[in-house]
Amino acid sequence: MSTMASSSKGKMPAAPTVKHADAEGYEMPWVEKYRPILLSDIVGNSETVERLKVIAEDGNVPHIILSGMPGIGKTTSIHCLAHALLGDAYKEGVLELNASDERGIDVVRNKIKSFAQRKVTLPAGRHKIIILDEADSMTSGAQQALRRTMEIYSNTTRFALACNMSNKIIEPIQSRCAILRYTKLKDAEVLKRLKEICEMEGVKSSDEGLAALIFTAEGDMRQAINNLQSTWSGFGFVSPENVFKICDQPHPLVVQTMIKHCQKGEIDQALARIDALWDQGYSAVDIVVTVFRVVKGMEELPEYTKLEFIREIGWTHMRILEGVGTLVQLGAMIARLCRMSIPPEMLKL
Repeated sequence: MSTMASSSKGKMPAAPTVKHADAEGYEMPWVEKYRPILLSDIVGNSETVERLKVIAEDGNVPHIILSGMPGIGKTTSIHCLAHALLGDAYKEGVLELNASDERGIDVVRNKIKSFAQRKVTLPAGRHKIIILDEADSMTSGAQQALRRTMEIYSNTTRFALACNMSNKIIEPIQSRCAILRYTKLKDAEVLKRLKEICEMEGVKSSDEGLAALIFTAEGDMRQAINNLQSTWSGFGFVSPENVFKICDQPHPLVVQTMIKHCQKGEIDQALARIDALWDQGYSAVDIVVTVFRVVKGMEELPEYTKLEFIREIGWTHMRILEGVGTLVQLGAMIARLCRMSIPPEMLKL
């Protein structure tokens, strides 16, 4: 079986695909099991991946910064590029340091420098690759020490930095690198990948269940695959109810019903729904984020009403993030949403 695509970001290259757990009963997480090794297997961000393919064919890789949200294939892309460039010399020619590793000034001066100085037999015209994952979590001092190392050993070594926010990388390093920006994966891309894994693993699912996985993942392939495996392991069937139990998010249908009550100005029914969600133990942030995503996707809401609702939800979200995560705050949001639908003359005392 050929290795299939996955855009989930991870720390190790793909292992050979196996259909069943091994003799000890251990089953590899699907995120690792279906991690791609080839650039052509990566899902989404096709323009960026095409640029990497050109680099792989040319063989002269520049220093690279890959930025974007988690779980969309940044680290996987770097590993695939390293495999394409180095082939069998991949293990000797690649050094990876993650945010979980010590990456202070001493590590840059010692570990990274010693790897850059090491003599390694590589294919003609190829360079050693140092992968710094979550590079935006490196201290400013370590980044300052890194920029000089990048210059001194540029003849033999190339650096690939993966980060969520490129603006946290200091300007001198940014100017030395080609910056590749990764965007959130489209729903259709995530769905296609999930269907492939379901087919290979024999997962039973409904279309609504897969749609629920996409809703909870928000373009994060790693999250989608992990939720798929968790739901299948826990319940044996991927349905919306099972997915939202595993992900522990407010059910979108409940939130949608609440928004429809707000649209009609039925404040008592809407408040009853928000009270029920609160009593189930969901935090204010969980509720307001789900409300925003449901409103954004409700086609039956007129555009003007949708924009007004989103503005009020945004203000409430901001207050909750500032620390006022109470039921009163959520109730005030519901009241303001309902007020928009009540004729002004009925509001006069």
